[in-house]
Amino acid sequence: MLRLTDLKLPLDHPEAALREAILARLGIAADELAGYTVAKRSYDARRRGAIVLIYSVDVDTPREADILRRLQLDGEAAEFARAGDGGKVMITPDTNYKFVARAPEKLPLRPLVIGMGPCGLFAALVLAQMGFRPIVLERGKAVRERTKDTWGLWRKKVLNPESNVQFGEGGAGTFSDGKLWSQISDPKHYGRKVIDEFVKAGAPEEIAYVSKPHIGTFRLVSMVEQMRATIESLGGEIRFSQRVDDLLVETDSAGTRHVRGVTLEGGEQLRADHVVLALGHSARDTFAMLHGRGVFVEAKPFSIGFRIEHPQSLIDTARFGAQAGHPLLGAADYKLVHHCRNGRSVYSFCMCPGGTVVAAASEPGRVVTNGMSQYSRNERNANAAIVCGITPEDFAPYGQGPLAGIELQRHWEARAFELGGGEYEAPGQLVGDFLKGRASSDFGTVLPSYKPGVRLGDLAPSLPEYAIAAIREALPAFEKQIRGFAMHDAVLTGVETRTSSPVRITRGEDGHSLNTRGLFPAGEGAGYAGGILSAGVDGIRTAEAVALDIVSRVARAA
Repeated sequence: MLRLTDLKLPLDHPEAALREAILARLGIAADELAGYTVAKRSYDARRRGAIVLIYSVDVDTPREADILRRLQLDGEAAEFARAGDGGKVMITPDTNYKFVARAPEKLPLRPLVIGMGPCGLFAALVLAQMGFRPIVLERGKAVRERTKDTWGLWRKKVLNPESNVQFGEGGAGTFSDGKLWSQISDPKHYGRKVIDEFVKAGAPEEIAYVSKPHIGTFRLVSMVEQMRATIESLGGEIRFSQRVDDLLVETDSAGTRHVRGVTLEGGEQLRADHVVLALGHSARDTFAMLHGRGVFVEAKPFSIGFRIEHPQSLIDTARFGAQAGHPLLGAADYKLVHHCRNGRSVYSFCMCPGGTVVAAASEPGRVVTNGMSQYSRNERNANAAIVCGITPEDFAPYGQGPLAGIELQRHWEARAFELGGGEYEAPGQLVGDFLKGRASSDFGTVLPSYKPGVRLGDLAPSLPEYAIAAIREALPAFEKQIRGFAMHDAVLTGVETRTSSPVRITRGEDGHSLNTRGLFPAGEGAGYAGGILSAGVDGIRTAEAVALDIVSRVARAA
């Protein structure tokens, strides 16, 4: 098949227009087009009121060989050729996933997967599909029980430290917008494997071709359950409420460290020579345990800031103009960045159109915010994190060593808890007051969505001075890109500290920990992903590394 890209049509084009554009691009007659499928649909909204849809399509035509010769495309010799209108024609890439190994008939020890967020879920799924019957250890609860506990914090101000937005089946991504796009390099099309498995589990088929696919929390719940059932049907085993409290490590005669298993919270030991660490970015006690066991861990940069809420209608109008509300466009999003005079960068993160700000704490006495949307994205407010980048050099006042970033997070989360009144309400401030450096006392036209509630006041004491100064500089700059962004009544809610992991559990090219063989750090918690799609992709890569190592060991022992 041939893939045609950059086919541009008006937003409200008739159905036949796409077919006509394909015929024109290829220079073929109508009866020479056997069929086509949409590989991707995006839009260009740079000209408000004149939004253009952009298609990539896979085309089946008996004239394929002639077209390739005409465009001087010889098999794999050229990646693409440019057609007369500047678009591209190429051979449709093979995006089908290919397993790298099959489990040996006699498996010495089953691999362990710690954590069942997107990374652990896909690591376990692919290992199960290859026949390795993984055992998954999840410290939290099954997704529906976990949902009840999460609502317990939002509605009743009761936090369960082992079952919340951060911990439990599905990971932190379950209570998010369910975004499924990423800017990672993906030459092997692992992202397509993630999307295909989600569709099999019940996701809308459109996620396979829209440019910024998302699922939403409610749909993710049933999908995660379906994927769990698939893993179990293939011989995998999933254990909930099983926190890993220790790592079993042996050192051989050459001084090389090897994983030999784990110890669970109740004292049970599980033997294993291959352990996938898919911890997520909030497993602070596990990070400390690994560091104490001598696993190589290093501090890494992350970002801190606030959630900002605007009327979704304001964002829609700013981005789409008169075409706001069009069903093919949905709720508008944005991506903003500003480089500040103090050397900091402030940017928008995890933008949730038509969503809500949620309580995301995982430790008592701390307040953490995050964003969430349902598939419909039809809530009144848009929200996003507005965060300031920080580096390990900023961690010094809070502690020493690779875990100092965790102490920075804890310090400001505890401060937010205090400023919010000590019952998991969050501190907040109107944007206009924040910019003028005065405390807020009353909400305006924008009512915050965060539950258990927002206590207005002054956010200046809730973050380091350099972060406050940077965000104050950035908001008026963002106003120049989105009219109304710095509106007085927009609401800032504090604090956002879990943008990414504060540590990296560094691994080598073969996927093993730098200093502990058999330990495979993966996903967001290890510092190798940032979002559902990239975490799922990293889970697949890690499953392949585990599978190849097991097969190699068995072959050497034979």
